[in-house]
Amino acid sequence: MTQHDTTFPEHFLWGTATSAYQIEGSPLADGAGPSIWERFVHTPGLTIGGDTGDVACDHYRRWREDVRMMADLGLRAYRFSVAWARVLPEGRGTVNTKGLDFYSRLVDELLAHGITPLTTLFHWDLPAALDDRGGWLNPDIAHWFADYADVMFKALDGRVRHWATLNEPWVVTDGGYLHGALAPGHRSLYEAPIATHHLLRAHGAAVQRYRSVGKHQIGLVVNLEPKYAASDSAADQAATRRAHAYMNGQYLDPVFLGRYPDEMREIFGAAWPEWPAADYELIKQKLDFIGFNYYTRSVTRDAPEAWPVRAGRVLQPQATYTETSWEVFPQGLTDTLAWIRERYANPPVYITENGAAFYDPPVAENGRVADALRVDYLRKHIGAMHKAIAAGSDVRGYMAWSLMDNFEWSLGFAKRFGLVHINYATQQRTPKDSARYYSRVVASNGAALHEDP
Repeated sequence: MTQHDTTFPEHFLWGTATSAYQIEGSPLADGAGPSIWERFVHTPGLTIGGDTGDVACDHYRRWREDVRMMADLGLRAYRFSVAWARVLPEGRGTVNTKGLDFYSRLVDELLAHGITPLTTLFHWDLPAALDDRGGWLNPDIAHWFADYADVMFKALDGRVRHWATLNEPWVVTDGGYLHGALAPGHRSLYEAPIATHHLLRAHGAAVQRYRSVGKHQIGLVVNLEPKYAASDSAADQAATRRAHAYMNGQYLDPVFLGRYPDEMREIFGAAWPEWPAADYELIKQKLDFIGFNYYTRSVTRDAPEAWPVRAGRVLQPQATYTETSWEVFPQGLTDTLAWIRERYANPPVYITENGAAFYDPPVAENGRVADALRVDYLRKHIGAMHKAIAAGSDVRGYMAWSLMDNFEWSLGFAKRFGLVHINYATQQRTPKDSARYYSRVVASNGAALHEDP
């Protein structure tokens, strides 16, 4: 590749990503069981505006239309998640065939349009029945998850050739068990490391099960955020190491190196448990790829008040920030891919989420949504990914977040990440300028990256 050549490797997978609860709607339809998010959103005061995923993007009923829309955009891949409780209403035991059939039909429709499915087994929506049994705090959940994974593997493997076990276990633990901002809404220093460990044990058990029944590829999706020290002071440097270990190393070191970072005990103190060696053997299963979700970086300072990591974020003057207050920093994607390459012996990587919430103007009379900031975001981040590939990172695909505006968890419908605008009152889908720009990048395998939108 020349300096100005932005084409990508042959067979590079270009697509978009979504998750079940954020787009499907109809969460209890056709025999599905409730998830912890069904409970969380119907608890007053926990989401902006009291918004819920009861309808969301109505994808459960409009999936054919949505697949046609992906095909019209020329997408080559689609990453989606399975709602565990739609397939197993109690989280274990009897399979709900209507729920399983929904995902089978979706996969068939994707393949009929030449779109490669990437399937995530768990994207935060734990069956409520399992939460009643302790959820991620119960060590038995590793076996429950492996049994659920087995159902999906036997139903779809072959048609699905790229599987991911978990999506962003850091968010599950930090938001759901430490700070309480996300389902199931717990706030406990002692619960957080237990939830983390059982998430990773469940991941390992599912990979182990896949090796016995599956024939293709399986990996783990993590959100990584590079940490840059705000100064050369010893305190800021130490805070940066803690923040990096907590968000990044905590979920990849056990998988690749068979241990947690040393800083975890410093962060959690007496709340950090000792785990048996057999657990690490289970967690450290051979992976076919890592899914990497990238959104922003953190310039980090020592902050004793920021429990328990004692690290704070320093806002940067003259930087662009998204509607979620995340700094736009494409170089962080390049830097983090270099870290993965160097620390973990350059595993295959898919960028499984990358995107931004910006203020979008209303749909114009001519049907245009002029989201120039998102176009610029995509251009710069895809360019940063290309730079990492040129340096030797084994990146095999890119999934823009998100295909369409959707239910953004506790933020409800207040933030729009989509390449496609959703009118939530009418469910009208309108591709934004970013969708049309990305379509040209995909069609040219990256060559059109620097063309005007």
